[in-house]
Amino acid sequence: MNSNTILKLFRNTTLALALSASVHLYAATPVDQVVAVVDNGAILQSDLNQAVAIVKQQLQSQNQTLPPEQILRKNVLEQLILREAQSEMVKRYGIQPPEAELNAAVLNYAKQQGFSSLTDFQQRLDAQRQGNYAALRAQIAEEISINQLRQQQVMSRIKVSERDIDNFLKSPQGQAALGYQVHLLHFRVAPKSASATTENVNDVAKQLRVGLLGNNDINTLNQKYANANVTVEGSDMGYRSLAEIPADLAARVSSLQVGQTSELIPAQDGIHVLKLIDRKADDKKAMITQYQTRHILIQPSEVVSPEDAKQKIEQIYQRLKQGADFSELAATYSNDPGSARDGGSLGWVAPGVMVPEFEKIMTETPAGQISVPFQTQYGWHILKVDNVRQVDMTQEYQRRMAKQILAERQYDTEVDGWMRELRANTYVDIKDPTLKDN
Repeated sequence: MNSNTILKLFRNTTLALALSASVHLYAATPVDQVVAVVDNGAILQSDLNQAVAIVKQQLQSQNQTLPPEQILRKNVLEQLILREAQSEMVKRYGIQPPEAELNAAVLNYAKQQGFSSLTDFQQRLDAQRQGNYAALRAQIAEEISINQLRQQQVMSRIKVSERDIDNFLKSPQGQAALGYQVHLLHFRVAPKSASATTENVNDVAKQLRVGLLGNNDINTLNQKYANANVTVEGSDMGYRSLAEIPADLAARVSSLQVGQTSELIPAQDGIHVLKLIDRKADDKKAMITQYQTRHILIQPSEVVSPEDAKQKIEQIYQRLKQGADFSELAATYSNDPGSARDGGSLGWVAPGVMVPEFEKIMTETPAGQISVPFQTQYGWHILKVDNVRQVDMTQEYQRRMAKQILAERQYDTEVDGWMRELRANTYVDIKDPTLKDN
C-alpha cells in the first residue's frame, strides 16, 4: 500500500478524524510529545496514535492488508502535516463558515448519532465532559473551512477552454452525459457455412457499407448482399441513448454525421456496420423566464440617512403613480450609475442573478407595472418590468454542464498538485527521527 492509498482514505475520513479527536479532546494525557512542528502549529503523539488507529480500522473494514507499522505511521503523519498546513492557511486567510452552514453540518452529524435536535446533542456531549460540544463544533467549522479553502485554491487552477467543451460535447461520453439519442441501423455480416472465408465476409461487408449510403431498406439490403456462404442480418435499433450502446460502438457513432456509415467493426460474431439515421438531444428544454427590468435605487450615505433614503424613494413613487416617466426619473435620481445612464435599464434579467429580495419583487410584478418601494442590502428600490419572455437556454445549459464535468475530471489531479506545492512551501520539523524520510 502506498501513500496515495492513505491520501484517498484521508479525504474520505478527515471529518471522522476531526470529530473523533474532538470527543476525546479533554481526556487526560499524562505525557504527550510533539511529533512534528508545522508552521505555527504542532502535531502531538496522541494525534498521530489516534489517526493511525482510525486508519487501521478503516483499512480492516475494507479488507485491505495493513502495511508495516512504521510505514503506516509515516504515511499517516504526512497526511496530518498536510491537514495542519491547510488549517494554518485557513487561519491566515480568515476563512470561516457561515453560521447557518455550520449549524446544518453539526445538526447532520447529531442526527447520525441519533439526536433530533442540537440542544439534546449539546447536553449529552457536555454531560460527558464540559466543553465537548464547543470543541466538536470548532472541529466541524475547521473541516468546512478547509474544504472551502481547497475549493478556492484548486478551482482557480482548473482551466476549461471553449475548445475543450466543444470536443467533449462531440464525444460519446459527452453526448451520453447530456442525454443525446441516436437512431441507428445495425448490420451483422457473418459466415453462414464452413466454407466461408474471412475474405468472403469482408467483401460482403464492404459491399453492404457502400450499399447503405443510398438505401435504408433493411429487408432489401439483407437479401441483396447475403449469399450461400455469408449471412447479413440488419435491424433498426430505433432511438437509443449513447449510454445504452456498448462503449466501442458508441465511440464510432459519435464521429458520424447523419446519413453516414461506420467503418467495418470486426467482432467475434462477425463484422458489424452501423448507419446513423438521426441524432437528437434530449427532448427536455431548459426554458428560462427572463424579465426586461428597470429600477431606481436610492442608497443611504454619509449625507443621506436611511430615513431620508426611504422618504426620497416614496416621493419618487408618488410621482410615478401620477404618470411621471420612469426612465427620466431613473436617469435623474438613481444611485446606480450603470443603469441610470440607460433610464434604469437592467436588460433581460434571469432568476438567480439578483439578490433574493429584488428577484421576489421582480417575478411578482406584471409586465408593464411598477413595484412599490422595497429595500435590499443596497438601499431602496422601485422596479418596472417592461416585458417577460421564455428563452430556450438548453445549449447554454449543456455547455455549463460540460464545463462542470470537465472541471470535476481535473479536480483530483489539481488537488494532488496543490497539496504537493503546499507541502513544499510549508515549514515542517519532524521531531521523531524514525518518522523522517531516509
